[in-house]
Amino acid sequence: MLSTTPNLADPFAMLIAPEEVMNAIERSDRLARLQRRVYRPLDRPWIPVKGSAADFDSEIDAELEVPDLSDDAE
Repeated sequence: MLSTTPNLADPFAMLIAPEEVMNAIERSDRLARLQRRVYRPLDRPWIPVKGSAADFDSEIDAELEVPDLSDDAE
């Protein structure tokens, strides 16, 4: 016999009954006890930036041309 209430452990439950899944998440003691932190890795750079993008572009443009060594180049 098929059950009309989806199993919340089912990976497709969020597609079938999102309201029931969200209600179960809100009532969960285990989730409420989790320590929460917000990580924002893009707020500040951890690697120091030297120069600018224009400097990098000019360095690339100043490099010697590399010859095309593919078979179809003549």
